[in-house]
Amino acid sequence: MPANTLLTAIRAHLNLEPTHSVVIEPITKGASGRTIIRLKPKDHPTYIGIHYTLERADNANYLPVSEFLSNAKLNVPHVLYDNTGRCCALVEDLGDVDLLSLKDEPWEVREPFYKSAFKQLDKLFYTRPPKDLEFQPEFDADMYVWEQEYFFDNLAESYLGMTPAETKPLRDHPALKHMSDSLGASARHLVHRDFQSQNIIIKDDKAYLIDFQGMRRGRQEYDLASLVYDPYMNHPADEREKLIDLWEDITEERPIDDILNKCATQRLMQALGAYGNLVSNKNEEWFAQHIPTAAALLRDIVADTDLADAILPVLDRIS
Repeated sequence: MPANTLLTAIRAHLNLEPTHSVVIEPITKGASGRTIIRLKPKDHPTYIGIHYTLERADNANYLPVSEFLSNAKLNVPHVLYDNTGRCCALVEDLGDVDLLSLKDEPWEVREPFYKSAFKQLDKLFYTRPPKDLEFQPEFDADMYVWEQEYFFDNLAESYLGMTPAETKPLRDHPALKHMSDSLGASARHLVHRDFQSQNIIIKDDKAYLIDFQGMRRGRQEYDLASLVYDPYMNHPADEREKLIDLWEDITEERPIDDILNKCATQRLMQALGAYGNLVSNKNEEWFAQHIPTAAALLRDIVADTDLADAILPVLDRIS
């Protein structure tokens, strides 16, 4: 049992007696395929315990990427204990306040935290990793095609019940290939890959990054789009503009609209594919509530573009 493995780990790390009280608190958010729990040993600080399998290739990347980011002085939780043989780690407990938990706060309250998160993203852009550090496969044209196929396989067919005959002309639409080719032509910088509100923890008024095991090379605009068009937050149009203005203030550079919109399209296709997979194939019904929101955001972006004919027939099936 993963929880027992993590209990053994914390007893070994703190040299606790077998009878020493350790309270376990499940952490159920997220969909990374890992077991994550909060461990509360009596008379000691709390820890976050992570147990993972190697069924997902990115899980093995967590510890080396964490070490790299920590050495680069980015805000990430410190790894306090790890046992790669047993696929477990104990990391610093940053608390429960993430950007999603602040969703109902006024913009004036949330703005400094978004500013802090964007500063971390900008710092990542200029950070150079060791040459021997391996990341997940980069965002080349094939990776963007994979995201598109994931959308059609898991949302259109598995979740919405469309047939392969219905989806094939959509998959083959030349606008999708043009998008993947144009975005995949550049993949020089590191991207978090899942830069959304649940993966940005607020502690001491600073943004900390978590769930970065999927980090890879790609376009920075993909991470920016992931936060601006985050279905969990569902920012209204005026707030999305404030976020882009905030990004421009920090970087002194405004993203090119065409590239940002294409990255947002890709990201939302990937997210909708993930939601469809989690609901249809893994019975994770919590994600179903976010499908209409993500679909509305994607519809907004592709309406009146050459991507509309490829994507809107799928979105039209969502009630």
